Parts: sequence; C-alpha cells; structure tokens
Amino acid sequence: MARIAATDGLSAEAIALLERRGHEVVTKFYEKSDLESGVLDEFDAVIVRSATKITAEVINNSANLKVIARAGVGVDNIDLEAAGNAGIPVVNAPIASTQSVVELTIAHLLTSVRNVAKSDRSMRAGKWEKKVMKGSELSGKNLGLVGFGRIAQSVGAVAQSLGMTIHAYDPYLPPKIAKAHNTRLHKSVNTLFSNCTHISIHCNLTDETHHLVDYEMLKKMPGKSSDGITCGNHIVNCARGGIVNEDDLLRALDEGIIASAALDVFEIEPVSKNYKLCQHPNFHATPHIGASTIEAQRRVGLDIARNVMAVLGRKKCEFIVNKTYLK
Repeated sequence: MARIAATDGLSAEAIALLERRGHEVVTKFYEKSDLESGVLDEFDAVIVRSATKITAEVINNSANLKVIARAGVGVDNIDLEAAGNAGIPVVNAPIASTQSVVELTIAHLLTSVRNVAKSDRSMRAGKWEKKVMKGSELSGKNLGLVGFGRIAQSVGAVAQSLGMTIHAYDPYLPPKIAKAHNTRLHKSVNTLFSNCTHISIHCNLTDETHHLVDYEMLKKMPGKSSDGITCGNHIVNCARGGIVNEDDLLRALDEGIIASAALDVFEIEPVSKNYKLCQHPNFHATPHIGASTIEAQRRVGLDIARNVMAVLGRKKCEFIVNKTYLK
C-alpha cells in the first residue's frame, strides 16, 4: 500500500482512515531544502496545507509521487503545471471549509460596521466611548462579492437574511446562477465597486486578480448606501492574500476613503510585528483562520484522505484541479 507524507498536519480521524486502508502516514514538516533535495521521493502521496510549497523543483525531484493533495481550497502553493507535466494529479478539498469561511466573513462584516474590535481595544485601554462607537446596520446596504463561487453564494444567502442586497462580479459565472441566487451580476469589477458600500473578496489569486483591489478601485466606492445612509465603505478579504493591495488599503484608510477594513489573508504570511495596517484604528484582522474550526478541520481531513485514496486506487475523483495539464 501507499506511503503518504502529511507535511502540515492532518486530523487524527483522517490519519486513522488512511491507516485502516493499509496506508502508512508520516506526519512531519520538511524544510524547503529537504523538499528540493528529494525527500518526497520516498512517498507515493503528499498532503499539504498552506505552509508547504510544492514547487517545480520539488516535483522534479519526487519521481515516485502519484498524487499531490491540498487539505483545503487554494492551490497557489503548488505548481500545477509542473505537476501536470510530471503526470501527477493535484487534488483539493474545496467543500469542507465553506461554512467556516462564510461565518468568518459575516463575523468580519458585523465587527466592521458595529465597531466590535475597535470598542474592545478602547475598553481594554480603560475608556468608555459609547458615542464614538456608533455604527451602522448591514440591512439596507449593497454587498458586492468579487467572485461568486460556493463560498460567496453562501455569504450572499446569509447577508440577504440580514437585509442586504447582493451584487457580484464573476466573469466566469453563467448569469442564470446569479439570477437563481437573487444577485445582480455586474459586467465589470468597476461597476461593482461603484455600486457597493460593502465589499467581500471571494476569488482566487491569479495574475489577473493580483492587486485587483487597489487605491483607484477603492475610490470608486460610494460611501453612501442605497437606503440613503452615509455608512462609509467597508471591505473584507477572507479569500487569498495579494488580491488587495495592502499599501493602497492603508492609504485609503488614512484618507477616510475606507471606513473599515478586515483581512484574514495577507500577501506575506505571517505578517511582521510592525505590520502597519494593524496599527490603524479602523482595521482589524485574523491570522488566516477561515478554515480553522473543529468542524472544518475534521471535514477537510476526511475529504482529502478520500480523494487521495481515490487517485491511488485509480478511481474517479471529481476534485482533481489540474486536469487540463495531465497528459
């Protein structure tokens, strides 16, 4: 049976499942130099999260790998083309963390408009700033979703239950899907930002989306909502770091163009202790914890274990993300 490396950890239930099927699981983190020198050549499969980077050099020195697995959604830490050229399928677990990311996104939106983090910091400093912390409601506001996949659709459903009107930009989305979710689909990201006081990011990081949200884009946001309330502009990113230009975001916060901003993901992780955005009173953050719930980690482990076993057993797996590269 197969020898499987889980370099960034794996749930006990997932490990037990793999071992019951006769596979050997080695849970150990390998440094970049070890990976590039071919340590994974001893394995039939590798399961990673976001910490391990599977580059072309790693792949080229891992001739025995039969499958590369990402225990999560994003695969930007894996060279898909190199894997495809080597005939190695890459699988992920895109469904497992959906609910967790949806809930964190909504939490950040509510924290932003009701000054939850800001009030907490103030009270810890011994202040009682009740009048200063007046916020606004999500109800009656336009929420713009950049990308309208599974997570964004669920965010939209929750936001609609709170009274928000949902807008989306996704150039790859059939209009009928947006219509089915009672969502206005925009033909350009520019019109999305121009119509929405609240924005949430839900697209992949690609050459096309890198720094998509910059100073000029943020300036397009209206500040005044469709219900006539001057609520300011608010932006949340729980998708991938690098989509929002963080220097431009800080400038927009300093100039009052953006009333609040919240990030769970960053272009460089972990951020330094002197990270400038964290010094801004109208910014709050979480350390890339979108999928970090007990429930999601259990689901993602079991899902990725099943996907790995499907590939190793030469069975159908619908979560191969580099099908177009496979020869």
